[in-house]
Amino acid sequence: MKKTEKNLPVWDLTPLYADPEAWQRDFDRIRGKTAEFAAFRGTLGQSPAQLRKAIESSLELDRLVEKVYVYSHLTLDQDTSVDSSRARHGKLQALLAELSPQEAFFVPELLKIPEAQMQKFLKSKLLAPYRRYLKEILEEKPHVLSEPEEKLLGAFSNLLHLPGEFFEALNDTDLDFGFVRDEKGKRQPVTHGTYRVLMESSSRELRKRTFHKLYRAYRQFRNTFAAALDGTVRRHTVSATVRHHTCALEAALSADRVPESVYRNLIASVHEKLPAFHDYLELRRRILKLDALDMYDIYNPLLPGCRKSYTFGQAAELVRNAVAPLGREYGQILEKAFEQHWIDAPERKGKRSGAYSSGCFDSFPYVLMTFKGNLNDVFTLAHELGHSMHTYFSNHTQPYVYADYKIFVAEVASTTNEILLFEHLLENSSDPRFRAYLFGHMADEIRGTIYRQTMFAEFELFMHETVEKGLPLTAELLSEKYRELNQLYHGPRISPDPDIALEWARIPHFHYNFYVYKYATGMSAALKLAQNIRSGDPALREAYLGFLKAGSSKDVLDIMKDAGVDLSTPEPVCAALDRFGEIVKSLRAELKL
Repeated sequence: MKKTEKNLPVWDLTPLYADPEAWQRDFDRIRGKTAEFAAFRGTLGQSPAQLRKAIESSLELDRLVEKVYVYSHLTLDQDTSVDSSRARHGKLQALLAELSPQEAFFVPELLKIPEAQMQKFLKSKLLAPYRRYLKEILEEKPHVLSEPEEKLLGAFSNLLHLPGEFFEALNDTDLDFGFVRDEKGKRQPVTHGTYRVLMESSSRELRKRTFHKLYRAYRQFRNTFAAALDGTVRRHTVSATVRHHTCALEAALSADRVPESVYRNLIASVHEKLPAFHDYLELRRRILKLDALDMYDIYNPLLPGCRKSYTFGQAAELVRNAVAPLGREYGQILEKAFEQHWIDAPERKGKRSGAYSSGCFDSFPYVLMTFKGNLNDVFTLAHELGHSMHTYFSNHTQPYVYADYKIFVAEVASTTNEILLFEHLLENSSDPRFRAYLFGHMADEIRGTIYRQTMFAEFELFMHETVEKGLPLTAELLSEKYRELNQLYHGPRISPDPDIALEWARIPHFHYNFYVYKYATGMSAALKLAQNIRSGDPALREAYLGFLKAGSSKDVLDIMKDAGVDLSTPEPVCAALDRFGEIVKSLRAELKL
């Protein structure tokens, strides 16, 4: 594996494109492939054979565009300050916006085919591989516009994403958080990558100074961040209205064929289980021996003396061992992530913040992260490799048309890996203090993934419902609502610093259109699936592997039912938060409190 001077892996994008010139050659093919597809205009109803040719031309174009796009965004994200990368990505987005109207004919024309004729087409063996694909399009008929309208929307697609791009440029490149002095008096930069590390410090004063340093920068640009978020939410709501959805939430969930009840049940279930969260915060306050918790007291480890540091090699070995119950095939494929250089781990100025797994049908499922060597980073590695393994299995099991799994299930495999890692570490430790450390860590993971993300989901719902009422999202309104929700979720066990009201400004997922709730449902499912995997029952393991291989070959709720979790009911969320309560009890027992 390629290594940096700090012995951290960097990804190798050359299997995707050997160099920018190779990327340029495929970029230059996009216009021709678009023209080839556009030539099918007016012919879709001729015969099943002609319709199949048009579908395959469309998929071939999509596959090319995805490959070109993935290289463009990966090279940009590894250093957003490089002008050539920004220019390459901008050039691609401009081309796609230009050509999008030429592709707009397909769905409207398909939907104009008389129903009796389409039913005959669907029975044709020639269209058998695309039957599900066509049925999903036909079900969207009430939300598809006329061809001129679709062309117009396509022409504006690049402009409509500008608010999110403004946010990314300001947040990832231009914002400067300055420095703080650590416990030893050494100046430490406050960055997206170091913030979490600094907030895990055992020094409350350092945590407090870091917290205020970060939010001072966001306060300075709060109106700009509010304007960007307002623009993003308005894009979501206008799109929903134009496409005849009842609201932005229904529009966003319809892509996964998930009813609104799943989203609203999540919020209601978490509200019901808030007392367990408040009890945990009280236990945390007691362990830290504080009169009252503040927001900068909920990320630091409860037992700092048990904190461990890991090299990347050690982290990789822990992940290998943790997922061993998934069997030999899984382990052999996981090894490719290290051998084929899927991972980019160092921190660099200009590197996109956060962590993700990204790829396409014709690439490795690459992982971007910032590895600082703490336990959170080991869990992040397990998490992102869970995404990558899901992508790999889907891409190597399903045809291209069904390989891309739905966003709704995207967080399940990643979080299952995290829980397997937790159980592996717990199983192999007899030290009561380290076990308590692990229980505290997992309690914080569930807090952050179910409670926190559900709070985000409720805030996101508020923003969209506010805009749907015709009201603007101002910095003052956003801060007031965020403060209110923060108090509701954290309850009387915490006295929040007023600066937490600005946290909405730094959350990139608020620009993703109702994404965050999937973290909560994903972890709820993962807690059950990890239990199934570790049971040793081969049937349960195979059911899980079947989920990884399913892609989008079925509806997401059906895929999860096959795997052993019914997310259409509140039961998985309630069970997950009951497990949270058990973990808190185990933490209390290990510490004899």
